[in-house]
Amino acid sequence: MKGNTETKKRSWFLKFLDAIETAGNKLPTPLTIFFYLAVLVVIISGIGAAMGWSATGEMYNASSGAVEETTIKVVSLFSISGLQYMLTSAVSNFTGYAPLGFTIVIMLGIGVAESSGYLNGLIKKVVKITPAMLVTPMVVFIGVMTNVAENAGYVVFIPLAAMIFKAYNKHPLAGIAAGFAGVSGGFSANLLIGSADATLSGFSTAAAQTIDPNYTVTPLSNWFFMIASTILITIVGTLITELVVIPRLGPYKENGDGTLVEPTGEMTRKEEKALSISNWVFVAIVVFFVVCCIPKNSFMRNAETGSLINNSTLMNAIIPLFTLLFFIPSFVYGKLCGTFKTDKDVVASFNKAIASVSGFVAMAFVAAQFTSYFGKTNIGRILSFKGAELLQSLNVNSVGLMMCFILVAGFVNLFMASASAKYAIFAPVFVPMFMKLGLSPELTQVAYRIGDSTTNIIAPVIAWIPYILTIMKKYDKDTGWGTLVSSMLPYSLAFIISWSVMLALWMVLNLPLGPGAPVFYTMG
Repeated sequence: MKGNTETKKRSWFLKFLDAIETAGNKLPTPLTIFFYLAVLVVIISGIGAAMGWSATGEMYNASSGAVEETTIKVVSLFSISGLQYMLTSAVSNFTGYAPLGFTIVIMLGIGVAESSGYLNGLIKKVVKITPAMLVTPMVVFIGVMTNVAENAGYVVFIPLAAMIFKAYNKHPLAGIAAGFAGVSGGFSANLLIGSADATLSGFSTAAAQTIDPNYTVTPLSNWFFMIASTILITIVGTLITELVVIPRLGPYKENGDGTLVEPTGEMTRKEEKALSISNWVFVAIVVFFVVCCIPKNSFMRNAETGSLINNSTLMNAIIPLFTLLFFIPSFVYGKLCGTFKTDKDVVASFNKAIASVSGFVAMAFVAAQFTSYFGKTNIGRILSFKGAELLQSLNVNSVGLMMCFILVAGFVNLFMASASAKYAIFAPVFVPMFMKLGLSPELTQVAYRIGDSTTNIIAPVIAWIPYILTIMKKYDKDTGWGTLVSSMLPYSLAFIISWSVMLALWMVLNLPLGPGAPVFYTMG
């Protein structure tokens, strides 16, 4: 939703974004769009199957642990068997749609935090102690850091980013944009090692060992580069928010169904005391979680490997843990302030929270079908193989090759959201190919992660798009897909350009990508 930029002459780029927003918002509702996309996938799959569309290439087989040559064919849903699949899988597609369960569970905690007044008090306190000039970089940085907890950043932090921005008299949609840019656009960047590091390094190792049987890519292999990337994304994300997104949106005018929190006025002494006690309860819960994670045989760890990251109870239960982290301090705050007098008040907060995302639930049903159909038909996988063939045919130097690889990864990401699924296709092709050209598997992995991250925020297949559109409408009911894309496109362009330049400089300077992880590879 572009705001009134007064009499200032708008640049061609802002006019371009305005055109994208206008055209995008003239499209049908997101639910209808997902329906049309699902129908389109069915039709294309029928055409592709009839014409024999397929692609062949090497792909990592997780069950066998080996790289195998695989032929992928389009699976038609425009058939009796396809119709049977669509009918019989409709419910399981919906119930298995990850954003749905995550959103409903976390909203139970957020609903209590909102109704009790605890979230209101927290934001007032943040506004009181944080200088306004640090708000945007803080939001982008925290957004980047939340990806270590995987989906929690989408569910928890993006709505909070909108609330924080509004509390500072900044446009809440700019807060959503900044938070989304950090969480999703900066998905690969982090100061910590996450589950993605472990997953991708496993694929890289398997692919590298087809050339060098003794080569191992560790989860730390991109750590140095990703630390620097966190700083880069925070700076670039802040600049785009302040110089492009906020001026373009203009002054905020309430045009939605109300925010989750309306932080106004000063806190009373009773509220201050309740907030202090509740915050200590919050700290105590965090300490308890940390203590539970310390023992090597902790139930929070992976029972087989002892890892706290890769397939651990901690990571698999992160959404329920965050829900408890919201619920318990909020319940204490509500009791101390008197907003929760009986259990009926708590139940009412649950009901209110679920009602606030009812529109998302309806949209999620259709989006889940589209996501399932797209995966079932193999269209995304075939695009990945074709992209690999295109890149293999190019004749450019090592820096140029990595830049092209980033673009291919970013383009394919628009149609195939899963980072690990794409890399299962990309790694067996590109890791050995680039090793033969003297480029390390760690470098290939870094370049892939840049392309995969930077187009997340404009990819229509990202599962969290319906949820983010729902949050946006809380602040402006006239927003739509066009508003989201026009707001996120500047971040996507800025991220892919600046991140690629940083990687090129990293290669020229021949800096290690992580502990024992070189840029270049020497055969033998």
